[in-house]
Amino acid sequence: EKFDIVKKWGINTYKCTKQLISERFGRGSRTVDLELETQIELLRETKRKYECVLQLARALTNHFYSLVQTQHALGDAFADLSQKSPELQEEFGYNAETQKLLCKNGETLLGAVNFFVSSINTLVNKTMEDTLMTVKQYETARLEYDAYRTDLEELSMGPRDASTLCRLDTAQSQFQSHKDKYEKLRADVAIKLKFLEENKIKVMHKQLLLFHNAISAYFAGNQQQLEQTLKQFNIKLKTPGAEKPSWLEEQ
Repeated sequence: EKFDIVKKWGINTYKCTKQLISERFGRGSRTVDLELETQIELLRETKRKYECVLQLARALTNHFYSLVQTQHALGDAFADLSQKSPELQEEFGYNAETQKLLCKNGETLLGAVNFFVSSINTLVNKTMEDTLMTVKQYETARLEYDAYRTDLEELSMGPRDASTLCRLDTAQSQFQSHKDKYEKLRADVAIKLKFLEENKIKVMHKQLLLFHNAISAYFAGNQQQLEQTLKQFNIKLKTPGAEKPSWLEEQ
């Protein structure tokens, strides 16, 4: 049984390798679904662009986290000096309060940005990747389909003796099996691409609105609007002391 499995795998690998080499050198014909392959290439390009956005958003989170930590330390230093410098108590005091407020708003903004990063990461590395895994299965099935189609065509053009007819029947059966597999995966990819596009639009509409509102509110110094943005998107902050990179938790 193991020998038969290895033999079958070897024959399949040989046929597919032969077909692949034939296609690359322009000698073999290749089944092409232009509409589907255009959508697949668009998905790959979109994924690359979203990966770039994800990388930049993570860099922003890390830089901003360092800024918030620095503001926190500076606020503590000002507060300490306010207690120990009677002649500058008021000046150190309101600077300490300002840094604490900036720190509080910064933590709130980090909550929004981390939620944005988490959602984009899920979209890119889970949702898109899942669809691309099906695409890879489809591309393998397409190669197998063309390999067995070519094999059948070559046998059909040969002599029709008893031995050849037997091999022709086997080739026809194998071709039909791979054709069914190819067509099923082609349909699966088309459906997944459709649902992925709908999901991407839904997710990005929400996340881009969140990102815009949170950034705008923070740099406008609108604490109330910033906090309202987190409530709108059901984002809850952790208490201070949570592990890096932020004091927050997405829901």
